[in-house]
Amino acid sequence: MSAEYATFGLAPAMRAGGVLANGGYQVHRDFVDFIVNGRPLLFQLSDLDAVSPLASDIPPAIFTAHVRRLLLEAAAPLRDGRYVIYGCPECEGLDCGAVTAVIERATDGSDDFVWRDFAWQTAEPADLELNGYHGIGPFRFRGTEYRRELGQLLAADEPPARRRVLLIGARVAVLAKLAAALRTIGIGAEIAADAAGVPPDELRTYGAVAFGRAVPSADRAAVRAAFDSAGVEVAYVDGLAPIIPLLVAQIEHALDRSPGELRRLTRLAATPGTASVEVTSTCRVQLIAYRLDRLYRTHTQELFDAVLEPGEHRVPLDAKATKGESYVVARTTGSVLVAPTSA
Repeated sequence: MSAEYATFGLAPAMRAGGVLANGGYQVHRDFVDFIVNGRPLLFQLSDLDAVSPLASDIPPAIFTAHVRRLLLEAAAPLRDGRYVIYGCPECEGLDCGAVTAVIERATDGSDDFVWRDFAWQTAEPADLELNGYHGIGPFRFRGTEYRRELGQLLAADEPPARRRVLLIGARVAVLAKLAAALRTIGIGAEIAADAAGVPPDELRTYGAVAFGRAVPSADRAAVRAAFDSAGVEVAYVDGLAPIIPLLVAQIEHALDRSPGELRRLTRLAATPGTASVEVTSTCRVQLIAYRLDRLYRTHTQELFDAVLEPGEHRVPLDAKATKGESYVVARTTGSVLVAPTSA
């Protein structure tokens, strides 16, 4: 199959971490995704829980080495000129599986780059007959566009993703548990009463500020003023309830730097008994309900877990799990949304 011209771009993306309903944890990862013909390549492959090699939490020297490999300025890491396009969010090896492809210069002597023979690879060599993505590619990228996009990563002097959160609230015990959960999934968290007197350089290390719901509006305004004075743009999170997995999900959504139009999960609304979910590509969606009873005990229930096609979907929910003060968390492999139920 001849390679057809495709557009090439890059965009920030996220693998949302979180506290799962079964008590486990999922690690947060920020990375740069490949945008092919205007859409994330990851979405075009399949519903994979994977990240590109261009992750923000790897050492700069390794990040640079990955970029230079994609530019063909360094040898391919795998046999037969194959490069890792997406890998396991938890490790670097092939044992968990990785999406790989051959990257080469166009054979007609032009300045173009070609990505071809995509495959799911767990060992060497790749078995294209058994594990190849036969409907994907080959893609031919114009050399000037391709090198410009990747070259910007080498020349970028902007700070890495700010994966730290400032927690402000009245219930220290809840904040301590929230901070521990965030640190477990790879997000730094500090607890403070306010932001008064904090040096601007320190404020610039935060990507979000989360307020407990008991924090007075005047205190919230003072914190915002401190960040504004330091010239720092951060996401502000108003905690919905003292439920740790729910607050983690809110913070994960706030830290998502990917463009809204390039996300898989774009809308969530919930009422007792029904949820409305909108996705942009085929993906697995999980819905979990969190409810506080009259004694402020937390009740958790998994409501839905299935693969949805692109579009808007109305999902029936267990009315008992979504009555009273309750909230629904929707997760896909790349994003998370939170919505309160409204009676």
